[in-house]
Amino acid sequence: MPELPEVEVTRRGLLQDLPGAVVERVWTSGLPLRATVSQPRLRRYLQGERITTVDRRAKYLLFRFAGGAVCTVHLGMTGKISLRPQEEPRHKHDHLELALENGIALRFNDARRFGAVLLWPANKAEEYEQDFSSREGLEPLGPDFSALALQRLAAGRRMPLKSFLMNGRLIAGIGNIYANEILFAAGLHPQQPAGSLAPADWERLALAAVRILEEAISAGGSTIADFLGASGHPGYFQLQLKVYGRKDEACPQCDAALTRIILGGRSTWFCPRCQPLQHLPLQHQPKKRKA
Repeated sequence: MPELPEVEVTRRGLLQDLPGAVVERVWTSGLPLRATVSQPRLRRYLQGERITTVDRRAKYLLFRFAGGAVCTVHLGMTGKISLRPQEEPRHKHDHLELALENGIALRFNDARRFGAVLLWPANKAEEYEQDFSSREGLEPLGPDFSALALQRLAAGRRMPLKSFLMNGRLIAGIGNIYANEILFAAGLHPQQPAGSLAPADWERLALAAVRILEEAISAGGSTIADFLGASGHPGYFQLQLKVYGRKDEACPQCDAALTRIILGGRSTWFCPRCQPLQHLPLQHQPKKRKA
């Protein structure tokens, strides 16, 4: 499943061509996605409208239009958005096309159809976006992401640290690949109770999260299965992965054999020597600093 870096890579690729483009025609396959908008409704609100920008919230792309409407897309597990010449034939699993006046077609392709397309009309867009955003967690690359913010979110929680990182209602956009890599970089065991970390642990974790995600974005994301950016190129961060998918291989730091367990239904890789499980009491909510 595309995670925050892959969605951000897609967004940045789209920003090279989309702002200022006008939607000339709208086409849909008619096949159901996890969430679907009918072709007549999309035409009503998007046809003839100018795209102003593309934002990201968690793993969602928000296409903003000059008239105030917002079209929101989630890539699901296999979704890809690309910009193609309009004369190029559509592919088998294309489900949405916005044909633009500049001759480019924006196409959403999703083989497994777990993706989603949402539409917020101009008169409801602000209300819908506030409700949507309130259900998503803290943005790892946003201004509010810090060791103290993470510590406060985790206070008193017994859930494993990896499950905490992957809980989208707490932290937005971190999936299985990057949770494994972040914990290894921070030297923290994936099963460590989230509420037991000390302030120094949170400092390492916050720094590792931002660094790993930014490095992944710079590398074009990770193409483990079939992710492609908006330009049609794969990502290359998978070449830099230290623990993900490397059971029994030597740890790049200490040469100990890497371990794989199942945690929260997901494969989890770590180094038992570099990421020791500590038996520590749960931490209380940190006091707010005086102004």
